[in-house]
Amino acid sequence: MTRILSRPFDMRAALSLSQSGFMPPVARALAARGIKSADDLEQSWRGMIPPASLEGTREAAERLAAAREKGEHVTIVADYDCDGATACVVALRGLRMLGIRADYFVPDRVLHGSGLTPRVFDIVAARTPKPDLILTVDNGVSSVAAVERANELGIDVVVTDHHLPGAELPRAACIVNPNLSTSAFPSKALAGVGVVYYVLLALRALLRERGIFTQATQPRLDNLVDFVALGTVADVVKLDKNNRILVSQGLSRIRSGRTHPGISALFSIAGKDMIKASARDFGFAIGPRINAAGRIGTMENGIECLLCDDPLEALRLAQSLNDINAERRELEGEMQQAAEAEIARLSTESLAAVTLFNECFNEGVVGLVAARIKEHIHRPVIAFARTESGELKGSGRSIPGIHLRDMLDLVAKQLPDIVLRFGGHAMAAGLSIRPEGLARFAETFEAVVRANCDPAAFEHVVLTDGSLAPDEITERLCTEIDAQIWGQGFEAPLFANEFSVLNQTLLKDAHLKLSLMLGRQRFDAIYFRRREPIPQTAKLAYRPAINEFRGRRSVQLVVEAVEGA
Repeated sequence: MTRILSRPFDMRAALSLSQSGFMPPVARALAARGIKSADDLEQSWRGMIPPASLEGTREAAERLAAAREKGEHVTIVADYDCDGATACVVALRGLRMLGIRADYFVPDRVLHGSGLTPRVFDIVAARTPKPDLILTVDNGVSSVAAVERANELGIDVVVTDHHLPGAELPRAACIVNPNLSTSAFPSKALAGVGVVYYVLLALRALLRERGIFTQATQPRLDNLVDFVALGTVADVVKLDKNNRILVSQGLSRIRSGRTHPGISALFSIAGKDMIKASARDFGFAIGPRINAAGRIGTMENGIECLLCDDPLEALRLAQSLNDINAERRELEGEMQQAAEAEIARLSTESLAAVTLFNECFNEGVVGLVAARIKEHIHRPVIAFARTESGELKGSGRSIPGIHLRDMLDLVAKQLPDIVLRFGGHAMAAGLSIRPEGLARFAETFEAVVRANCDPAAFEHVVLTDGSLAPDEITERLCTEIDAQIWGQGFEAPLFANEFSVLNQTLLKDAHLKLSLMLGRQRFDAIYFRRREPIPQTAKLAYRPAINEFRGRRSVQLVVEAVEGA
């Protein structure tokens, strides 16, 4: 059952924001997200937390500076998602700009499995040239055995990561991670690409101190911020003030035509206008095309597209990513049907958690299936696929109030003979289990979630920013909303009203197209991924957006929820 409620907000802050020029609905929404004044919406570089504030950046900079001085070779080892790909590109371009020899290696999801293993570092050590230093990006904080193997091989490791650490830290030359228990860095939400960007800024500062560069001669690392912005949004990390600055700066470069050929090509292939680039484009158009490479191909395709400096070659690589993404969508659709058939056989209302497995599931796509099913049933969901080695590899998505990684930790303690490895965050996590233990895992996962979570978490509550008067739903409102950087943890405004439903039709057998009446005004609306009709009078949560069709601009309501569904 879905309930639509209004977010509480600071009335004094909302009034102050209104007096600063914001429309009252936007002022309310900003106040509800902790914004006190227009200063809190700072989007210039001067508002960014200084790189020296992130523990470990100085040590990492010193080790990289030593590699520069000695002419050592650095191999970047990246994760195989969009955050990992952009982090790899930022690191590789940045190190080379700063005079350090570097190449990269990205593990294959199928060939090498999850995470960094000793085998991965054996492969890296056997490359030519053999690295003197390994720099991990968006991974490594839990790779105790892999780093130990590198130490045995005489290779130093600098870990840059943002994932939650395990009970034991790897014996690396240094670790840069804002989520270490010893870190006081204010922005715990830095993505992997943000962490390595901070390391590069610290390295450049150190090289200035040593007289290698001056303010005038130093490389322009701000040229890399379009990659930082893309990876930050695509990894769905919280867009706190620091991340909003990075994203805003990246979008500014793209809108002004100063982006890299790979990103430009991806915007073109996706049919998106760079002049109007938004964080939403990163999350729903550009990021998925890069992620697809890591899901059903090799992430080298995505990295090479972002590294490419030739516009025509970048366009060819972007088209390849687009083709892979189309294949991913088709595969996901088949898996989704199988998952929905399984869900139809379950009484999900009586369950606290759901475990899914089907022989047709692909290990690179199960996370997307888990996310869709989670949205539908509002329960934590883990979907498993069989790997070539015979293990079951799962990807899970959770709901607010249920910390998925913590739940898996409790399950692993009860089933040490079944859970081989796991890791992740509150809302998303991954793991591998022995196939013969699937039934026991599902039973234990359900019991652990039920025993450790407030039953209220299972009620689907949609928080909105209150109602709008019909004359407030305007293009001006949409434009003012679009002027801000919205995303995870700083969600775009969502409003709620009770509407009369004049007409509803099914579009492409997948989406509801609606005609709604509010007061005496009529509005077009779309409810994506909903096939079931809604009542003739319904309370809807929606966001107003500008719809452009055949040169005509109009306000369309994008419906997110219907109360009681």
